[in-house]
Amino acid sequence: MKLIGLEEHFVTPAVLDAWSRLDPVHRDVAFAASAEGETGRRLLELGEERRSAMAATGLDVQVLSLTTPALQNLPAADARHLQEATNDVLAETVRNDPEHFQGLAALATSTPETAADELRRAVTVLGLDGAMLYGRTGATNLDDHSFWPVFEAAQDLCVPLHLHPQSPPPAVREHYYAGFPPEISAGFATHGIGWHYDAGVQFLRLVLRGVFDQFPDLQIVLGHWGELVLFYLERVQHLASSAGTARPLAEYVRDNLYVTPSGIRSRRYLAWAIEVIGTERIMFATDYLFEASSLSGARAFLEQAPLDDTARESIAFGNWERVRAGIRR
Repeated sequence: MKLIGLEEHFVTPAVLDAWSRLDPVHRDVAFAASAEGETGRRLLELGEERRSAMAATGLDVQVLSLTTPALQNLPAADARHLQEATNDVLAETVRNDPEHFQGLAALATSTPETAADELRRAVTVLGLDGAMLYGRTGATNLDDHSFWPVFEAAQDLCVPLHLHPQSPPPAVREHYYAGFPPEISAGFATHGIGWHYDAGVQFLRLVLRGVFDQFPDLQIVLGHWGELVLFYLERVQHLASSAGTARPLAEYVRDNLYVTPSGIRSRRYLAWAIEVIGTERIMFATDYLFEASSLSGARAFLEQAPLDDTARESIAFGNWERVRAGIRR
């Protein structure tokens, strides 16, 4: 059984340098986790060490994407330059080893029209398979009309947009997650729970703003079993009616959303996701290099899950390959 991971991160020296030059006041709280220590070192590596880690956990293909905090909050000129440079590096990596690597483009959403043009180049020229987005750009949420050219490009190309968690704004971190030792407050605001609320809210904003009514074929991917959206779907259903959307909220979730585990090996979450959206809307991911499953046990989790062979293969590779086969290049 082929096993494809859809959220498998990397970084480049140029991006690290751009992050390091930011004033610490504006530096994302996730900067250190992606830039320092053994994790930072291994995110830079795109060769044999990474392939060895894939073999150890049972992953056949990594769909590579630039790690958080990505490009959206860098100075606009830096972000525009880095989106092209990063995607060129990514495309070269895929060309050199298409058996093991595919890619989602990095986008400089501080200039949405440029980001839309880069998405078209990344797919039609470089051969990448969509893009990884990171929610807010500065203080502007992803549903803002200024970003709609990116959604239009994605729909035209039939490529998915993976919506990755992002650190909450400083005021939110201060009010909700501060007051503990720095490492606890940072974890609380990010991988503990803050990231996941933030990403789920961004998806719900897309629904409530009418993005999927304007772009009905747009496909969004959420990691971490849907960033809490699936678990509170019945609670938030009424919001779509109040916002005047064309369809009930549950239909957008079933028609416009894919979810992955992002390395969270939970049979309970798997069962809940299947109940809410079905196996045809679940894809696999190990969240390299931030979850244990990216180094061990990924294949075992899926092989031992209580699934029939058709469902198991759909999640492992079939759903992603179906999406990828429909891309307009």
